[in-house]
Amino acid sequence: MMNIFKRLLKIGQAEIHAIVDKMENPITLIAQGLSDMKEELTKIEENYIRTRATGIRIENMLRQKKEAADTLENKARLILEKSKTGEIPADIAKKLAFDALKAKKELLQDTQELGSQLDDNAKFIEEINIHLEVLKFNISKWEKELTTLKTKQQISATSILMNKQMANIEHNSTIQLLEQMKAKSEDDDALAAARREFVQDKLKTSQFAEITPDEESVKNELENLKKQLGLE
Repeated sequence: MMNIFKRLLKIGQAEIHAIVDKMENPITLIAQGLSDMKEELTKIEENYIRTRATGIRIENMLRQKKEAADTLENKARLILEKSKTGEIPADIAKKLAFDALKAKKELLQDTQELGSQLDDNAKFIEEINIHLEVLKFNISKWEKELTTLKTKQQISATSILMNKQMANIEHNSTIQLLEQMKAKSEDDDALAAARREFVQDKLKTSQFAEITPDEESVKNELENLKKQLGLE
């Protein structure tokens, strides 16, 4: 069965209110919404682990290439020192040292690319963390709302039953029907309001993921850099 919240998010605001108003059981609706959010949370956490694992692999490759570059530089230095003492002919030493330094340069170019990948990985990790925090906040909020709603529903049902027993309205089918209709109407109004609030909150969560850059601080940094370079 297609997730009802995914369908709601694909239609307009007016249509959302119309659909929510027709729903009969907000407790079931909210419970389903919580189940969906928890499922999404699990998927995002798994994505976080995979992304972090990629970052760890990049870090290891970066470290290994830097160590290899250092080794090659030491090798070139050692070759030149042996050439100086006559252990290796000068022309051969020159070629060997050149090859070692060339290989070192290639490794350092690789480390630059890996460093860029590592930066991208870190940014993505940060975005995932923001999404996780928003989702955890909403799950916690609506778990409390669901508990409150269940409690109110139980109190309302008990109250209606007690009033019916005390007034002995079982013998008057017309009065009984009117009281039931009145209670249902009041419950429906309150529950409809809870449903609208829930759906609207779902639609607003994307605002947490937006980060507005501090443009003024960037302008100030640019001006300071221009002064340092003597451009003003």
